[in-house]
Amino acid sequence: MSLPNGEAPFDCVEVRFKNGRKEFYRNTEKLTLSIGDVIATEASPGHDIGIVTLTGELVKIQMKKKGTNHKSNDVPKIYRKASQKDIDIWSNARAKEEPMKVRARELAIAQKLEMKISDIEFQGDGSKATFYYTANDRIDFRLLIKDFAKEFSTRIEMKQVGFRQEASRLGGIGSCGRELCCSTWLTDFRSVNTSAARYQQLSLNPQKLAGQCGKLKCCLNYELDTYMDALKDFPDFDTKLMTEKGMAVCQKQDIFKGLMWFAYTDNYANWHVLKIEQVREIVAENKLKNKVSSLEDYAVEEAPAPEKDFNNAMGQESLTRFDQPKKKKRPNKNRKPVTAENKTATTENKIVPAGDKRPNNNPKPQGQPAAERERNPNQNQKPRNQRGGQRPSGSGNDRERNPNQNQKPANSNNPKPAGNKIIPVKKDEPKK
Repeated sequence: MSLPNGEAPFDCVEVRFKNGRKEFYRNTEKLTLSIGDVIATEASPGHDIGIVTLTGELVKIQMKKKGTNHKSNDVPKIYRKASQKDIDIWSNARAKEEPMKVRARELAIAQKLEMKISDIEFQGDGSKATFYYTANDRIDFRLLIKDFAKEFSTRIEMKQVGFRQEASRLGGIGSCGRELCCSTWLTDFRSVNTSAARYQQLSLNPQKLAGQCGKLKCCLNYELDTYMDALKDFPDFDTKLMTEKGMAVCQKQDIFKGLMWFAYTDNYANWHVLKIEQVREIVAENKLKNKVSSLEDYAVEEAPAPEKDFNNAMGQESLTRFDQPKKKKRPNKNRKPVTAENKTATTENKIVPAGDKRPNNNPKPQGQPAAERERNPNQNQKPRNQRGGQRPSGSGNDRERNPNQNQKPANSNNPKPAGNKIIPVKKDEPKK
């Protein structure tokens, strides 16, 4: 897009290097640059390789925000667009950074220096390596630089950074689940005090208030101004109320609901809830050297919290909701149902008098087909009691009807008296 009135485009661009490091360069060659182009920039010594992140008038706004004068001659310049050879040298130099960082830490431990080498950045042409480190105190690393130069055969530059700058360079995920603010959009690191946590009624737990850098989280300052505006309407936290029951001190504040909790000095376990208007009224009475009767007269009755009733609408609370259901056995449709009549008909014998001759309704055929024999192989077998040569004992009811049935006669030589015959009841014959 051409600018109006033939104005020339802004001649400075923003270039990004490793870990989000950004600097401004002047386009003296008037190259046609767009966001994402890989360019070769001025460095000392040699040149560096970076990626264009911003062009046009927005660069002027960013330079003004960073406090950089775009009219100054100190702004470094852009040499050219990077060639394939420049990109290959840059990629090979970047590949050496991780193994070099491990060896550099070993050399620092051997020197017994209390420092942490957090990152190494090679220049685009591979002629210089910058070591970023963090330390609590000043460190004499002159011998360490000699060891680095001898080990890595390159020019060494040591640069100390703070703990917040280290976290912004390395990046990470915060306790909120999002990427760290310092590594994404936060540019200035304001000091954070524990008073910010006190104003927001937060527990002073260092593990919860500290970020990955080990310092207090920067996000504690985000809502601090809103809390400070809300606390202007509150009485001082150190306010003491004089009553006839004794003196009461403040224990807790609820900024959003406008409530304050007070307790008597002789009974700190019993708290009384008061609105800020009632607290001001009691303070006004105390200024007139008048004591109120008690805090109970001004206390707010707290409504009972509604009980949370969770209904198991879709079985979501069941522990077996993911288990596979057990397969039910399907009934056999061809199988005849077993009844009490059929069951007794197969096992019970029927007593018929000896002289009673009844026609056999189901005469047994002489020749039985093979298919019938396979279907009922035990049909032609004799009963167990007849095979053994013993008389059947019969069921309990039969023994009661004929108790002398199984007893032998006194004279065994006498012929067997004509008695009753025991005929087994067949399946198909109905029971009488």
